[in-house]
Amino acid sequence: MMGNSDEDEPEKKKRHFNSVSSPMAKSSLSSPEKKTVDAAVLQLQNQKLVQQLDTQKNEIHTMEEKFKELKDKQISYDETLITVNRLWNQLVDDLILLGVRAGGYARGLEALNLVDISRGSTVQCPPEETFLCRLLEKNHIERTGANATLKYVEDALAARHSSTMDLMKHLEETISSQRAKFESLSLSLAGKPYGEVSSDALIQLRKISDLLKEEVENLHKVIDALHSKHKMYTDEIQTYIESSSSDQSEIKRLAGELEESMAELEESRRKLVNLTVQKEGFSVLNGPVLSLVNGTSSPEKTADRAMGLRKLKGSIEEAKILEEARNSELQEAQKENQVLLKQLQSLQNELEDEKYVTSSKPYTLLNDHLQHLNSELERYKGLTDSLQGEKSYFLRREKELSLKAESADASKNSLAESEARIRDLEVQLQKCMTDKNDLEIKMEEAEQDVGRKDIKAEFRVMASALSKEMEMMETQLNRCKERALEALSLRDEAHSLRAELSKKMKEHLSIAGGCSKHTAEIKSLKALIEKLQKEKQELQIFLDMYGQQCFDNRDMMDIKESERRALAQVEVLTSALSEHGLELRVKAATEAEAACQERLSAAEAEIADLRAKLDACERNVMELTEAIKIKDEEAETYIAEIETIGQAYEDMQTQNQHLLQQVTERDDYNIKLVSDSVKAKQAQTSLFSEKEVLSKQLQQVNSSLDFFKLKVARGEEQMKALFTQAGKTSIENRKVVMNVEAAKSELAEAEKELKWLKYAVDSCEKEYEQSQRKIHDLQKELENERSEKKKLDEEVEELNNQVAEMSPQRREATIQKLQDEIKECKAILKCGVCFDRPKEVVITKCYHLFCNPCIQRNLEIRHRKCPGCGTPFGQNDVKPVYFCVYRCVPAFPEFAHHIKPEFAYKGIPLCQTLHLKLSLLPGCVPPSFRLASNFGVGSSQRRTSRATPGAFPTCRGRFRARATAEATTGNCLFLVSVKGPHC
Repeated sequence: MMGNSDEDEPEKKKRHFNSVSSPMAKSSLSSPEKKTVDAAVLQLQNQKLVQQLDTQKNEIHTMEEKFKELKDKQISYDETLITVNRLWNQLVDDLILLGVRAGGYARGLEALNLVDISRGSTVQCPPEETFLCRLLEKNHIERTGANATLKYVEDALAARHSSTMDLMKHLEETISSQRAKFESLSLSLAGKPYGEVSSDALIQLRKISDLLKEEVENLHKVIDALHSKHKMYTDEIQTYIESSSSDQSEIKRLAGELEESMAELEESRRKLVNLTVQKEGFSVLNGPVLSLVNGTSSPEKTADRAMGLRKLKGSIEEAKILEEARNSELQEAQKENQVLLKQLQSLQNELEDEKYVTSSKPYTLLNDHLQHLNSELERYKGLTDSLQGEKSYFLRREKELSLKAESADASKNSLAESEARIRDLEVQLQKCMTDKNDLEIKMEEAEQDVGRKDIKAEFRVMASALSKEMEMMETQLNRCKERALEALSLRDEAHSLRAELSKKMKEHLSIAGGCSKHTAEIKSLKALIEKLQKEKQELQIFLDMYGQQCFDNRDMMDIKESERRALAQVEVLTSALSEHGLELRVKAATEAEAACQERLSAAEAEIADLRAKLDACERNVMELTEAIKIKDEEAETYIAEIETIGQAYEDMQTQNQHLLQQVTERDDYNIKLVSDSVKAKQAQTSLFSEKEVLSKQLQQVNSSLDFFKLKVARGEEQMKALFTQAGKTSIENRKVVMNVEAAKSELAEAEKELKWLKYAVDSCEKEYEQSQRKIHDLQKELENERSEKKKLDEEVEELNNQVAEMSPQRREATIQKLQDEIKECKAILKCGVCFDRPKEVVITKCYHLFCNPCIQRNLEIRHRKCPGCGTPFGQNDVKPVYFCVYRCVPAFPEFAHHIKPEFAYKGIPLCQTLHLKLSLLPGCVPPSFRLASNFGVGSSQRRTSRATPGAFPTCRGRFRARATAEATTGNCLFLVSVKGPHC
């Protein structure tokens, strides 16, 4: 309706415009005074129309705001309806399940089904009333009037409310009736001893047990119904998920179509813009018409028109020049074609030459192909002979396997019978076990009676006999099971033999198919060979004829005689060929017969072996069947004995024992019922939890559906907007078509220009592809440069961090630490006894260092023990040590003026030195480095030791220290630790 109104409005405006513009054109030609009056009238009318449009727009805006408010209210109303409906449905389901659980609501399952049907039947309801229909549980809402619909809704709500209230009342009644039953039972059983129960109480107990059985059956039905509903809900959820996925795919498809339509619209608009830009002549032609409509005309537009006409003439002349150039190119191409045709004729004449034919490539290729076909023919003949021999072998094998399969079926039938018998025996055994359990229970009851010792002894004897018989039966059953397992293994062997038979049959069929294919190929190859031989003979005849024409000058009679002779020779040769072929076939047949006989002998030997195996299997089967028969007879005898024992036991029972047994059975049955009710409660709770999960999933699905519906509504609104745009564009297209019809003559000329432009575009595309390749290469180079730049940036960051660490504050801290270490090293190098003098002497027994006076004092006192560890030593164990650090090379020159160049003692000779080299990072204290202790004693020995990289620990991963040290004396080599307790 909106689109029609939009289409009608411009038509009215057009009519009004035409009715006004035609008298304006007349008045402009007649008098200029009327022209001003018509313009004023038109302006007034335009102002009125603009005012009307503004008022309409304002009204539309107000209506849209009202519509949005109503929509928001409707959304909130729908949400409340959803929550109310969900809670109400949950309440109804809980009431029905509680009624079924109470036992009084026999038709609860039907009520549940009716509720589900009433909830799901909202197909006829319109989409805006779906939630209301679900709440009222109606298919549709009658709309006779506003008051009538309200009354209808109120009545439906009241009916649903009354149905729920009825459910509540019925539940209360069932609970009260159950309470009354249990109270009457408790009163009837109260105050009476366990053995003196009246007959009325027993009748009531039986009735209660029957009722409990019915309740259990009802509960089982309810559980089955709930399981079926669970499955139904899962199926519905799956369908909802599938429908949502299909909706999403449909939305995607619609979005793609929308994008395509938008792209097409944009392309059409671009084309229109290009046409309007390119065809300026059209605007020049329409200029005077528009000026007449507006009541004005200018001489400049006529000059533009003349310029446009000149341009058109120039383009026509260019097109003519192009046409002449194309005609000249066509003539040149025709001449080249004629030259090529002449060359072709000359080549054909050369090909007709005899010598060229014999030495040509096709002729040699045909000869090679013929030889190849002959070799393949011989190969396929050998294959067919071998396949025929194998065919007979497989047929025999198939017959043998069929016989084996029949024997296996017979054994299977016997095994099935034995298994059925074993099952019967197992059932009887189970009955015996149950009887044994009953007897044990009765034994326990009998033991409670003090005055019946004889019966106890008899029962014990019977129980022991029964236990022994049961053990015997179990042993027999185990044997039968072993036999059954053997039978099953035989059955498996039969199945495997059948599988092998089927495989062999399939192989036989495939081989037969291959044989048929090979025979067909052989026939086709034979036909080809015959054709080629005939062609070869004809060619040889032609060659002989051509050769004899140039040398022989005979008469026709001589030629005919020679021809007859040649024919006779040909017949003789063909007969010889046929005889030779027959001989070859006879030889092949004899060889095939010999091979077949050999295979037959081998197959007969295999058949004999297989028959022997079959006989052995049959014997085993017969033995098993006889053993099973013997076991069946023994089982029948045992069953007869068990029956006689049971009859004797039944005669011994009394009526009181019967009553006690019934009471115990009732107690057991009550316990079972309690356990079943507990299990049912657990199942019910699990089902309730599953139901809650399903309801949550349904809510999520409903929310997702609502979201998708909103999306669809938005898409529909977008579609409507696009349709309105399409209507507007169609109107614009109509106008454009009117303009295009006038420009068709110019379009024909523009098509020629378009061809040239296409050619230029193709060249541009090629250039574009080349430029893209270059751009791709440049992008690769750029990526490489970026990666290199990243690496350089990381290096720069590391260097910046290092520079930041080289700040003056940190330098002072490092210098202070180094000075502290120097002090520590000096303290380490002082004697550990007097703490004044430096270490000068080493004790070779323990390798501890002290000053010379302290050690000499110990030697004079004759207290010749080490002050550090107490090990005894002599005068020869004391050796002098010399320390001198004459080089300190830092890694950074900034630290050169902070570190002392020498760290030595005066008076120590420099020929025996300790070399020390440390590489430091700024801001870090060097670690104490340890060197491996390798010692050697000797007067003329001199050894060096170098520290391994693993001997130096890292300080927080920020520096590495590597050192090389050497310390020698006259007699011994010492490797000293600069910082540590061993110095």
